[in-house]
Amino acid sequence: MILTTTNSIEGFKIIDYLGIVTGVAMNETKLSMGFSVSKYYKSVSDSVDITKETAFQKLQENALKLEANAIVGIKVEIELANNNYAMVSVTGTAVKVVE
Repeated sequence: MILTTTNSIEGFKIIDYLGIVTGVAMNETKLSMGFSVSKYYKSVSDSVDITKETAFQKLQENALKLEANAIVGIKVEIELANNNYAMVSVTGTAVKVVE
């Protein structure tokens, strides 16, 4: 599966636009300030990375359901909710491409 933030893929032609797909994930582990600031920020970074990977997996699964082989125009939104949970939303357009 080709993933890109651009609206086209160099060397490929989009032959069908299949629809908007999303992947949303929330880290269920609450982050705590019960340790040093540097460890807190590393914990936040690790939490966001794991959550982002899960969101991208869900994005691709949803695109595959539409029989897409690429997703263009990907936008990523990352939020650290006020309850210290990391949430990531990934949105793009599922397409079929050929070389």
